[in-house]
Amino acid sequence: MSNLDSSLDSVLIQLGDFGKFQSFIFGLVCFATILHSGAYVAFVFTARDVEYRCEIPKCDTENSPFDPPWLQNAVPFDGKVPDKCIKYAINGTDDFANCTETSNFTTKVEKCNKFVYKTREKSILQEYNLHCDDNVWKLTLVGTINNMGQFLSMFISGIISDKFGRKIVFILGLIFCSICGLIRTQAPSYIWFLVFEFLDAVFGAGSYVCGFILGVELVGPKRRILISTLLSSSYTLGEVFVAGLAWKFQDWRLIIYFLYGPPLFLFAYFWIIPESIRWNLSKGKIEEAKETLKRVAKVNGKEISEHSLEKLFKVSQVKTQDSFFDVFKSPILVCRLVVCFFCWITCSFLFFGLTLNSIDLAGDPYLDFILTTLVEIPAYFACIYLVDKLGRKRSLSGSFFLTGISCCLFTFIPKGSPNVSLFLWLLAKFGSTAAYTVIFVITSELFPTPLRHSLVGACSTFSTIGSMVAPQTPLLAQIWDPLPTILYTIMAVIAGFLTLLFPETRDVRLPDTIEEAVRIGKGKMHI
Repeated sequence: MSNLDSSLDSVLIQLGDFGKFQSFIFGLVCFATILHSGAYVAFVFTARDVEYRCEIPKCDTENSPFDPPWLQNAVPFDGKVPDKCIKYAINGTDDFANCTETSNFTTKVEKCNKFVYKTREKSILQEYNLHCDDNVWKLTLVGTINNMGQFLSMFISGIISDKFGRKIVFILGLIFCSICGLIRTQAPSYIWFLVFEFLDAVFGAGSYVCGFILGVELVGPKRRILISTLLSSSYTLGEVFVAGLAWKFQDWRLIIYFLYGPPLFLFAYFWIIPESIRWNLSKGKIEEAKETLKRVAKVNGKEISEHSLEKLFKVSQVKTQDSFFDVFKSPILVCRLVVCFFCWITCSFLFFGLTLNSIDLAGDPYLDFILTTLVEIPAYFACIYLVDKLGRKRSLSGSFFLTGISCCLFTFIPKGSPNVSLFLWLLAKFGSTAAYTVIFVITSELFPTPLRHSLVGACSTFSTIGSMVAPQTPLLAQIWDPLPTILYTIMAVIAGFLTLLFPETRDVRLPDTIEEAVRIGKGKMHI
């Protein structure tokens, strides 16, 4: 911990770890987080591949059921499932009127251009005519484009927030994200839809990170783990919120309207939420930092002395000369960083892959998605206990192995056992969520203070590779149905073994130099 962190923490402790002021600001940040995370996963439902079949001329009427008795005469079947885009040609007679007669259809197949849908769900599939297997990649591409936007946003938002402040990125990011989302509902073509999906993610991705920083930095050190857990849980509630909207409306435009409309009113946050105290101090904005601390003291019913503020001012003048590239001077830290990159990519791939593909389980897609996201909350709270009781290394490795074993068992469960399949899926999601949580902790404790923020940020940026690939896993199921879960298993098991190479960081003082970081676990088979 730097002198600035230590000095500011001591001031925050005097003002109350989590007083009325922090509670109010934290509530606002959580509300914005719920809206942000809902927007992040909206593509799961707006770009969903709904169930449909060919419309049969002279047989289907406006109120025809999805599976009428005569359907097997008109459409090829794969087991009990009708083909989506192929139908048998009708005998060319003017007196055709009986669809129940097999003789009225030939064995010749032809593609259809009109469809009957099993449910009332509307996604961009109908809007932009993305039917049939040769267009499935266009649906999965939406999620990848979203994550590509987030990848770019990691760099842009960091530069802007460092120069202009956390608050402006947090608020304007959400507002511009909302505007792009609403414009997307009127996109004239699939390409324009992708353009605004990308811009949506570019503007919105940095908002969560800045909101997280604003929330965490306002409380004392003893409250940070709890605050981090509650913020993560808010992210989960946002995912549940968008699933609830999709379940209620089942129309991609209505989902976006209700999800992206409210953030427009977050402009009021400019007059309510303060700028990050640490950012103000780092930029020499001492008076602004003092005003925020005085505001905290007033609302919390505490007093803060000018002596404490002046001491904080002096500490803030201390600058570090360390560079990100200093890490490459140590082979141990380089190896450690490479393993971290792989583990972060795996965490992201597992976490988002299991979330996005939950709608394709055997049960109700909306309920399955909600349960898959809600299981994140107990995982977050379990990590508070696990990382201190079992240690960082064993908690992380065990979480990966839990995910891998659950995914492996899932592949052997017959389709007639949806409850067992769902249980294993939830167990895998629990493990991947725990792994994602613990990897944050252990990464921040493995590297020295001057490089800690840069290296955790680099790992987080690399993790988006996993989230970009995750939406494409349904395409693997077209090759072989169990292929996605087999890939989850392999990635999780490899990561589980690699994390055993890390030194244990529980009860170890945070390293302030490269030498101290290298000495963690020295003398054992650790990287």
